[in-house]
Amino acid sequence: MKQFQEIVIMKELYTLSLFALSFLIVSCGGPSSTTDDYKDSSLSIDDRVEALLPLLSLEEKVAQLRIFHANIGVEADENGNLKLSDRVIEKLKLGIAGIKNPGEHISPVAAAKLNNELQKYIIENNRWGIPALFVTESYNGVDAAGCTKFGRPLTSAASFNPELVNRVWDIVGKEARLRGMHMCHSPEADIVRDPRFGRMSEAFGEDTYLTTQMVVNAIKGVQGDYEGLGNGTHIGAVAKHFAGYGQVLGGSNFAAVEISDRTLIDEIYPPFEAAVKEARTLGVMASHGDLNGIATHGNQALLTGVLRDQWGFLGYLISDSNDIARLFYFMNVAESPEAAALMGLEAGIDIDLYAEDSYAYLPEMVKSNPEIEKLIDRSVRRVLRTKFILGLFENPYIEISEVETGVRAESSLELAREADLESIILLKNENNTLPLSNKRPTRIALLGPLVKENTKSMFESVAGANVSFTVDKGFKLTDEEKGSPNLLDRDPKAIARLVSKARQADVSILFLGGDEFTAKEAYFNNALGDRATIEPVGPQDELIEKIKALGKPVIVVLKHRRTLSINTISEKADAILDTWDLSEFGDESTAKIIFGNTSPSGKLPVTVPRSIGQMPFHYSMKEINYKKGYLFLEDGPIYPFGYGLSYATFDYSDIAISSNEMSPDSDLDVSVTVTNSGDVKAKEVVQMYVKDEIGSVTRPDKELKGFNKIELNPGESKTVSFKITPKMLEFTGPNMTKILEAGDYTVMVGTSSNEYLETTFKLKK
Repeated sequence: MKQFQEIVIMKELYTLSLFALSFLIVSCGGPSSTTDDYKDSSLSIDDRVEALLPLLSLEEKVAQLRIFHANIGVEADENGNLKLSDRVIEKLKLGIAGIKNPGEHISPVAAAKLNNELQKYIIENNRWGIPALFVTESYNGVDAAGCTKFGRPLTSAASFNPELVNRVWDIVGKEARLRGMHMCHSPEADIVRDPRFGRMSEAFGEDTYLTTQMVVNAIKGVQGDYEGLGNGTHIGAVAKHFAGYGQVLGGSNFAAVEISDRTLIDEIYPPFEAAVKEARTLGVMASHGDLNGIATHGNQALLTGVLRDQWGFLGYLISDSNDIARLFYFMNVAESPEAAALMGLEAGIDIDLYAEDSYAYLPEMVKSNPEIEKLIDRSVRRVLRTKFILGLFENPYIEISEVETGVRAESSLELAREADLESIILLKNENNTLPLSNKRPTRIALLGPLVKENTKSMFESVAGANVSFTVDKGFKLTDEEKGSPNLLDRDPKAIARLVSKARQADVSILFLGGDEFTAKEAYFNNALGDRATIEPVGPQDELIEKIKALGKPVIVVLKHRRTLSINTISEKADAILDTWDLSEFGDESTAKIIFGNTSPSGKLPVTVPRSIGQMPFHYSMKEINYKKGYLFLEDGPIYPFGYGLSYATFDYSDIAISSNEMSPDSDLDVSVTVTNSGDVKAKEVVQMYVKDEIGSVTRPDKELKGFNKIELNPGESKTVSFKITPKMLEFTGPNMTKILEAGDYTVMVGTSSNEYLETTFKLKK
């Protein structure tokens, strides 16, 4: 045994001596074959990483684990040239993992020029010429000036069209890369079920299956199906927030997250797992807060055990802003800032976003605990690997001549319009109020707090010369204070003026709901964005009641970023178009639907509750949740998940299943005939739900397992088929392992989660 230990010691001394020799060679400007291998693009990425890593000093390694925001001193001067603050210059001496949002407020061409100069400066001012990652986000397209503005993710989820979402995010990836960006802290793979949560519209809705399809297609789109990364045409995605972020208690940002392990595995994890395994996301961002009492940024079982060991994630894991340091001063689970840094590093977080009081301490910490450097090396490898995948060592700059024609191309603007038209949901159409082309009104009033400056011109461009419009916003919903907006006092004169204008019109179109001030991210420093109630704010209900009393048609265009309990609006309006938050052409697209240029085909990606008191309230809850209602409240939602009307009528018939029995190694085919019995060409989302009738644990009332958006001419019929696989039927059993359980299942195929045809089958073992 003693002899064995001596051999081990000798090997370690030999290895250390080789490392010391290598360091001396590098320091003295030794042979280029030692230092330049990482520049050889013929080598594998892993080989290049391993060639570069030993060259870096400890301080240079730690620099590759940090990202700062450009607002601390990266800007263009009056001539458009790069201007850096002393603070930024100091930060860049050792290189950097990346910079967030450089050039976000200037034009794409100016941003590309700025970012080329910034990248050149970074490469030339660190010893090894390591480029930086420039990072953006995407909620309405690229979050930067001059890019195509698309609808928000929850809006696009209403399209129930993953292929369309893929094309939208393909444009996002291209436009971001042309600005000189490389990574995107998007899309959100969170499941959002609480409309109190201000960030609701950043994700794709309440359903696991729908969210998974949207996230996979968004990532494949923004990454150019992965091939676009190395080709320099697209950017890398960072799926977020892993895991459970949308489930914060009370819908309050930074609050605790309490989710059963079974729900976590069966409902929360799948979009993230698919992001890793199917879409090959380059990055993942950890979640704010905790998960069942374990601070997420220190949760090794989650961030390494699940994400890497179980799913095989190879990319980099980044903190949410300042959240590693918050393990100490906010979460109170670390004894010191240094302990917080070590906790995050051990958990598997590779990049510290923004903080000056976390990974910045690592060089000093290594002096007292040299073992920490192994963890640093692990993370540096992942960051360098990402930069090599993106081809930044070979092609760090943007070809400026391509930017002007590549950003906001006419085809991109048309795609924004197309996405709008497929995402608008017709919630109500009493007495066929819509489309207005059938009624031919000549005087239309565009009224309400969500009217925009260009609403009138957009409606005029669609309606033509025979319709006159009067426009009046009337009142604002809040004082529009960015940090914490305040509600305004009721303005009786404004309400009376709107009613007067409605009286003079043939039809009133009311623009109601919410905006970017009534639903937004809640930050530190007392910036609020979540709400305790979900009724429309201000005198909006009063407005529609008074205008409805005039006895003329009232159409509501509902704009919002969180689900609203629109009880009065639903009761009083003759027609309701739910538009969520559309693209820059949103009002034009809405006008096209209103005047019948096309039929609406969006479906609700969330359940619309009658009251916040019903929460939690999503269609796929356990069946036992529906056994009892509430005193003095009508049962059920105002509108169910998957709901959306059309100007056509669709008849479902002849549901069929390939067999009444299924085995663990076979599939079933389910089909239904859908007929357009209306008189207009239209699209319909055919939805398939499955219910496990008897389970060893309590099971969901139903679960979406497939959907297909089809287009039918008047009188046309199509047979729509779905495949049911054993994988679809798996769930986490009593022993917390995935099981496939024999028994009876019901299949529901129809137009929403509560209107469908049924068939059954039995799973046998």
